[in-house]
Amino acid sequence: MRILHIAPHLGGGVGKAHAGLGPMLPKDVERTFILLETPKERRYAEALEADGAQIVVAESLDQISALAAEVDIVQFEFWNHPRLFECLARCAFPAIRSVFWSHISGLFRPVIQPGLIEQAGRFVFTTEASLAITALAGLPASVQKRMCVVNSGFGFAGDGRPISRNPIPVITYLGTVDFIKMHPCFFEVIDRLAGSDIHVDVWGAVDPASDVAGRAGAMRHPERIRFGGQASDPAAALSGAELFFYPLQPDHYGTAENALIEAMSLGLVPVVLNNSAERAIVRHGENGFVARSVEQCVEYLQTLLRSPDVRKIMSRNAVRHVMETRTPDRSARQFTGLWRALLAEPPARPDFRGIIGDDPASWFVATQCLRGESWEPSRHPAAEAPSKGTLAHFRSVFPEDGSWSRLATLRRSGLHP
Repeated sequence: MRILHIAPHLGGGVGKAHAGLGPMLPKDVERTFILLETPKERRYAEALEADGAQIVVAESLDQISALAAEVDIVQFEFWNHPRLFECLARCAFPAIRSVFWSHISGLFRPVIQPGLIEQAGRFVFTTEASLAITALAGLPASVQKRMCVVNSGFGFAGDGRPISRNPIPVITYLGTVDFIKMHPCFFEVIDRLAGSDIHVDVWGAVDPASDVAGRAGAMRHPERIRFGGQASDPAAALSGAELFFYPLQPDHYGTAENALIEAMSLGLVPVVLNNSAERAIVRHGENGFVARSVEQCVEYLQTLLRSPDVRKIMSRNAVRHVMETRTPDRSARQFTGLWRALLAEPPARPDFRGIIGDDPASWFVATQCLRGESWEPSRHPAAEAPSKGTLAHFRSVFPEDGSWSRLATLRRSGLHP
């Protein structure tokens, strides 16, 4: 069974997920990854090559089309990357059996166009929370049958026993240390905790001039926060803590939440906010706490700090939950079954261009709103940075494209293209 994976790159969680899946797949699965841009770092690509996968950096859309004609299944590693949208719109695909593995939730911006779900042979989400969009999109039952969930976030392998650590529990956060994802309540909650021995490790890159650094410096108890920088070894970074405080913005872009799953696999007890992706992982009162407010975050953390027995029970449950539900072996079995079932269906020639348009401005807007909705530009400062599918990112990839002038007009009028 030959699978062609089309991906913008293999960095971050996508590369990590596939590197974990590879050794668990049957030997008759042959995988080729064609990357739409030259990888900046090759750690996961090298791991995949060591496992027998072929890694190709695309030279042209014609090359992609030719490779697609030679395989049994084409799997798009899907998120709002400009090169991927260019490939979907402009590659002359032959008749293919297609799978989309969505690494965005579709619950907020970036959105997932329902037409892409309808065109796909199988549309696979990385979080159970995404299934809620079927009702919002009005997808028929026949399309919903082709949708499923395969997790891409995996815990660390271990013996399943929580680790005993410090007599005074350390709280930690690991991930994006930026208010585009991290909730600003983080520092307020830590400030409001009672006690003289509160220690919080924050792992992730922090700009000294950022709002995050400013908010931490303005705390009544700034000594409680220790910034550890980017964690090259997450397991080591998490090893000194017992509690994982992971409050995220309600409209954050995450799905698999690798840091949360990894922390739970090591026995850290999580406290999260009442967001869809986190609720799909944390079972309130069983393997962690799901808070609805700042006050509840304080209450739950205080309970855990004061109650070693509660920590012990929830820690054990967190480890067990990850071992039972989020392992590369489980996801590999799910994909193998999905691919084999798809082999029994005839290939079809897709028309992605009719759904997302044929120019960069249309592709960007297709990530921002559904058909019939008006586009309004984001006012978040991060939208000006060329990262994570922002307008600046799309413009940096296609700087001279004439469609941007049309988008500038839309920006003033607030109309849909």
